[in-house]
Amino acid sequence: MADRLKIALAQTNPTMGDIPGNLARLRAARMEAAAKGADLVVASEMVITGYPTEDLVLKPMFLDAAQAAIEELAKDTADGGPGMIVGGPSRSDPKATPPLFGKVLNSAYVLDGGKVLTLRSKYDLPNYGVFDDKRVFGAGPLPGPVNYRGVRLGVMICEDMWTSEVSECLEESGAEILIVINGSPYELEKTEERIQLAVQRVTETGLPIIYVNQVGGQDELVFDGASFALNSDNSLPIHLPAFVEAVEVSQWERGDGGWRCANGLREAPDSGLEGNGLGGRADAGMEPIYRTLMLGLRDYVNKNRFPGVILGLSGGIDSALSAAIAVDALGPERVHCVMMPSPYTSRESLEDADEAAGLLGVKLDQVSIEPAMQAFGGMLEPILNGYASESNSGDTTEENIQARSRGLTLMAISNKLGYMVLSTGNKSEVSVGYATLYGDMVGGYNVLKDVYKTLVFALARWRNQVLPPDAMGPAGRVVPERIITKPPSAELKPDQKDEDSLPPYDVLDDILKALIEDEENIAGIVARGHDRDTVNRVWRMLELAEYKRRQACPGVKITRRAFGRDRRYPITNAFKGPA
Repeated sequence: MADRLKIALAQTNPTMGDIPGNLARLRAARMEAAAKGADLVVASEMVITGYPTEDLVLKPMFLDAAQAAIEELAKDTADGGPGMIVGGPSRSDPKATPPLFGKVLNSAYVLDGGKVLTLRSKYDLPNYGVFDDKRVFGAGPLPGPVNYRGVRLGVMICEDMWTSEVSECLEESGAEILIVINGSPYELEKTEERIQLAVQRVTETGLPIIYVNQVGGQDELVFDGASFALNSDNSLPIHLPAFVEAVEVSQWERGDGGWRCANGLREAPDSGLEGNGLGGRADAGMEPIYRTLMLGLRDYVNKNRFPGVILGLSGGIDSALSAAIAVDALGPERVHCVMMPSPYTSRESLEDADEAAGLLGVKLDQVSIEPAMQAFGGMLEPILNGYASESNSGDTTEENIQARSRGLTLMAISNKLGYMVLSTGNKSEVSVGYATLYGDMVGGYNVLKDVYKTLVFALARWRNQVLPPDAMGPAGRVVPERIITKPPSAELKPDQKDEDSLPPYDVLDDILKALIEDEENIAGIVARGHDRDTVNRVWRMLELAEYKRRQACPGVKITRRAFGRDRRYPITNAFKGPA
């Protein structure tokens, strides 16, 4: 019976489907852990393939490749070094052929002595928000402990820790240390929630726990790592940094009260509980949010092999912050900005865009869209001349032509240079349809897709004061002060302001949070101090814009109700609710 055990927490950044690359990362993590004297290396959920796999895991050849990689990794453990616990798919029926729905398991493989000792499979399959595990996976049985070098380890997979059934089963069957491998994406307040759930499992079972989480971006999700260990007295001896890969060895010793982990690396967890644009101080909790946006964009661009990004720099706050995040994520040499003025673009906007580009050190080209506006006007005049507008500048038809001319311009440059177009709209505008399909919504990715306008301002102010860890941009101010302080405007007609069409953003965002994040009813929102007509108007705009959101590009998720898989509403929807 062992009395000491060194367990390495390996939070790595796998790339979806790059099984050889993921295998190489795991081998490197094992070598690093071995150099530090580890007896066991614990990696994250489905780390051999990346997570979430969605329907990719239903391909037999994909499963074959994953299984072969795990067997290769198992052979490495014949060298007498540390064993491993790694996540990957397994077949509930090895002879199963398509369709594989419900015949694939989400498993944790225990590797040692040159072979796969055993595996444990995920019992509690999440089927909410972004998770569709029940669509593709079958549920494993309630697990028993794994005997690893004389220590009985209770192995769980992610959601298994969020309720008590699996941990209690493991405790009752003799587990001594609980180990949870995870693919848990970042959300506001989630870091603290994970720790509190782990505290509940420790309190219920009296057992210490190791929690290892994936790190990195996968499409709209960003996994923040922040792996940790808890002792049976709920002390926190180990907490790995967030948003970066790390291998940290925890030292465990058996005593009269069971196993205990010695104090090691402890990065202070920061969940962004405040200052998130949904309440709290405006300057608190900004770093984890900003780093989530950085990592999401960096991995989307790099894992999809884009040389860089191109975006329209308008002189407004959204494009300025998007450019700053892009520079911090990729470096200024991989960010190309274009100012596309129209006759309604103010001199201040031209100056502000130029200053923003100068602060960031990025290339800024200028392409006037006035010739395109004139060309479209001439083309459409025979059809539209009977639909006169009271304004010399036209109506939304002409405004949308401007936005679409800009989208066409950016896509043309993207096609020629290979740079991905970065869309710059925020969650407030996308919520109420204050965006143009095939215009300012054009893009391959949107880093602000889940960021409310009030949070956009808070992030810009914070970034002007702080250079985030791992940022590739300059220190100091990156968003000109006038961009932050001037009234937001689309500048699609003379003297236009956003508040001509929308409530003030602090009012709008509070109503939207209630409608989207909280699913609050109209009466409840009015009781918070909002005008009933305004609430009803915002609600109707939110519902009517669903068809636009369905066609929007992907973007970083930071809230519990990001548009897309988190919030699935019908486009055809006649429900009006109470007046």
